Amino acid sequence: MEDLIVLYEDNQVIVVVKPQNVPSQADITGDLDMLTIVKNYIGKKYNKTGNVFIGLVHRLDRPTGGVMVFARTSKAAARLSEQIKEGELEKKYLAVVNNRLRDKRGRLVNYLIKDEDNNIVKVVPAAIEGAKKAVLDYNTLEYAENTSLVDVKLLTGRGHQIRAQMAAQGCPIYGDVKYGDLHKGRLALWSYSLRFLHPTTKQIMTFKVFPPVVAPWTQFAIEKYINIVKPE
Repeated sequence: MEDLIVLYEDNQVIVVVKPQNVPSQADITGDLDMLTIVKNYIGKKYNKTGNVFIGLVHRLDRPTGGVMVFARTSKAAARLSEQIKEGELEKKYLAVVNNRLRDKRGRLVNYLIKDEDNNIVKVVPAAIEGAKKAVLDYNTLEYAENTSLVDVKLLTGRGHQIRAQMAAQGCPIYGDVKYGDLHKGRLALWSYSLRFLHPTTKQIMTFKVFPPVVAPWTQFAIEKYINIVKPE
């Protein structure tokens, strides 16, 4: 894979860009994963021998790319995990979806259950045993032909959440064959913004990164909607 893109690092956290189709952590495929990549980067840069501690505090689905934060100490890992639990770590995504959502902006609340055999998440009635509540806010930014550019803020962190909820609205994400789209190519879902409190300094840290400059992203004037702010 390409060299690791590091947006920020200090002795407590490291913020990087995860390429699409790279797992967040080791899985059954045995493919190189982000946790290992970050460990190798830290070990090589600082000439560390033995096991390097890197805490995985959140994940992106394998087909999804974008900004991720990893903890460099157990204290940072615990404090970032607590922020996630309390809903204080803010994750925003851009998605290109097919068709138009019924309302230009709104909140989607569904209950999801995972079909382990097919590795797919289904929207089900709340009464189904094992179903987990999934909530997101969305805002449609722009339309192009039969697709929409949507800004999504996750309020819960379920696997395949955005993909399943958009598909349930009749608006599967571009490139998401698993959830009903017919376009081949990479999934048009990108984690473009991450905001959290630094675990020791308590400074508000915000990181933003543009999606790849390829179709279908190039149909939209994304630079109008993302203000890249470099941390001090």
